[in-house]
Amino acid sequence: MIEFKDLSLVYPNGHQGLKDVNVKINDGEFVVIVGLSGAGKSTFIRSINRLVTPTEGELKVDDDNILDYKSRGLRDLRTKVGMIFQSYNLVKRNNVFKNVLAGRLGHTGTFRSVFNLFSQDDKALAYESLQRVNIDDKIYSRADQLSGGQQQRVSIARVLTQKPKYILADEPVASLDPPTSHQVMTYLRKINKEDGITTIVNLHFIDMAMEYADRIIGMRSGEVVFDGPVSEVTEETFEEIYGRSIREDDLRGGAEEDGEQNE
Repeated sequence: MIEFKDLSLVYPNGHQGLKDVNVKINDGEFVVIVGLSGAGKSTFIRSINRLVTPTEGELKVDDDNILDYKSRGLRDLRTKVGMIFQSYNLVKRNNVFKNVLAGRLGHTGTFRSVFNLFSQDDKALAYESLQRVNIDDKIYSRADQLSGGQQQRVSIARVLTQKPKYILADEPVASLDPPTSHQVMTYLRKINKEDGITTIVNLHFIDMAMEYADRIIGMRSGEVVFDGPVSEVTEETFEEIYGRSIREDDLRGGAEEDGEQNE
């Protein structure tokens, strides 16, 4: 379980990324965070693996307050919390297989990975992960030779190889066309259901949030303004989250793209 308790984050420039957030995310849930650019979505997700550090309150992962973690604790946390980025975060010059094997870094250590001293079990796991997202035919292609959708599938395979308990996805489809976006979301949802991995995704596409989420958390100005199952979401819910009427083009194409890299 992940639990935010009176959690706030104020950046050095004075901007408040989170304000008194109280949220519990249960094991196995597929949660989608929605809101306008600057609403705090990326800050919310990046707090969970301490890519940003909240300044007040508690953030518990498996009953441990991760705000107390130092170097070793952070490494252990980031081993069990996998992260998928909008920009894919692959090593472009490396082939697909090497990128996916990087998911074992937290388990094998830097020395063994530098000299490619991965076990046969690690290699078998990496190949199986590639098969699960249907990208194993590109195993020896360089990452920079792949399309955006293919690169994102490689990043999902890398997270699978990590064997995490939690998956965070920060705007994973923002740079992709609609058919490819649905393909990526389908893989994430399938992994969530088959493996029971708690998955938290930031999206700016409203229709996609409604299609894939078990639960939606709406954020506005760093605060949670809605938290509930998809069955309870109405057009008025989105008006409350976005602070304006939701037009038909919003429902088809989503709200503003989230640009909170420094929240």
